[in-house]
Amino acid sequence: MSSAVPGVRALLEESSAVVEEGRVQGLVQEDEVLQDYISDLPDECLACVFHSLGSGDRKRCSLVCRRWLRVEGQSRHRLSLDAKADLLHVVPDLFARFDSVSKLALKCDRRSVSIGDEALDLISKHCPNLTRLKLRACRELTDAGMAAFARNAKHLKKLSCGSCTFGAKGVNAVLDHCSVLEELSVKRLRGLTDGAAAEPIGPGAAALSLKTICLKELYYGQCFGPVIVGSRNLRTLKLFRCSGDWDKLLELVAVHVTGLVEIHLERLQVSDRGLSAISNCVDLEILHLVKTPECTNAGLISVADRCKLLRKLHIDGWKTNRIGDDGLIAVAKRCPNLQELVLIGVNPTSISLGLLASNCQNLERLALCGSETIGDAEISCIAAKCVALKKLCIKGCPVSDHGMEALAGGCPNLVKVKVKKCRGVTCEGADWLRASRGSLAVNLDTGVTEQHDASASDGGVQENGADHSIPIGDPVDLPSSSNGRSALSKARMSLFAGRNFMACTLRRWSSTGTNAHKT
Repeated sequence: MSSAVPGVRALLEESSAVVEEGRVQGLVQEDEVLQDYISDLPDECLACVFHSLGSGDRKRCSLVCRRWLRVEGQSRHRLSLDAKADLLHVVPDLFARFDSVSKLALKCDRRSVSIGDEALDLISKHCPNLTRLKLRACRELTDAGMAAFARNAKHLKKLSCGSCTFGAKGVNAVLDHCSVLEELSVKRLRGLTDGAAAEPIGPGAAALSLKTICLKELYYGQCFGPVIVGSRNLRTLKLFRCSGDWDKLLELVAVHVTGLVEIHLERLQVSDRGLSAISNCVDLEILHLVKTPECTNAGLISVADRCKLLRKLHIDGWKTNRIGDDGLIAVAKRCPNLQELVLIGVNPTSISLGLLASNCQNLERLALCGSETIGDAEISCIAAKCVALKKLCIKGCPVSDHGMEALAGGCPNLVKVKVKKCRGVTCEGADWLRASRGSLAVNLDTGVTEQHDASASDGGVQENGADHSIPIGDPVDLPSSSNGRSALSKARMSLFAGRNFMACTLRRWSSTGTNAHKT
């Protein structure tokens, strides 16, 4: 069983030991009937125990007896299935056991044939309590199958589909019949058409209940315009890598949907015109601008002027230098509630950072990545003025051990510091910071990589948050020296020294073998 119920196993083992000892001493008769306390547990209590177990332990518990099999099936509310075509034949028996499922995930291997319309319709009839459905790579589903499913899924609140082949008619069927739908997430929907043949999606009966819409990697994502504009109670809008010009649609959204609290824009064709429209959402608290090169300081200033409730701001400037001090100064002056700030590929100076630290007294989380202007002076400014700061991340910035020394005496509420690919920060500097502030968690990753990885102008370091560096040797602790050589050059020297050592060793072995052969 899982560690969530550690006393159950211990109690059973102790009881068995006592009974065995009694038998040895003749205190317990062989024909004496021992009371089974677990069987006396009500089904509700047994279900609570199962809820605290992991998936593997639940499966093993279901094999103990028929009662446990029944209770485990009836108490399972979340189910994930391999959505291959042969699932059709076991749907009735499967959901006869799991008759309380409300959250279902159907995922198919891309190399396999997925379930079709008949299986999905059958599932909807056997899952009357279904509230969440996730479809992944179910390429055999059509608009007709989605329509049949939607007519039975009256209680559906969340639909997430990715790499499926049905189109606008299938999505419209869900919006028309699932009147309590709250969250819609669509990724790589292959059945959408372009141009005059494109069928608009929405708003449908779900327009009044939708609170979150997320669109990812859609060629014709703007056909979702009617459902976005028509969802008057929409709170969260996320748009990732969808083609087309989104400025006009954002203007319509700002007019009809005034309650937006969270907006994510990533790799979109959106400009300051779109940001100016977003500024009409005065309740906005979270804004992500990731790789939107047409957005400048002017657009950010317009957002800061009206969205005074902003709490979280993420900007990936893609090293275009179109957002900098001017935009951040406006945020510092007009958004005093800012709690989280992430700057990637942006080059702020101590001027904007000082204002942010002084005016945003609630700033608790700060990340500075790939910035050429973040040095020891800027870190010292943060250490002196960011009183509420709890978490700090510095990546790919020209910071040295002197910046770490400044952190040792500042930011009294700091609990975690992460430094990555900052070549001027040594292991000695990080160790000294740990020793100076014992409760502070310091995570140092020197990230010794090839030269182009840290200075790539295309923003490859921040592309997907993963490191694509090629290690050049085992990590070693390199002490700082007075000659100012970088950690990269010292690492290369150690690598070349290692190569020379290996070459000498091989030559020595070769000469030794030759001499032995001559002998």
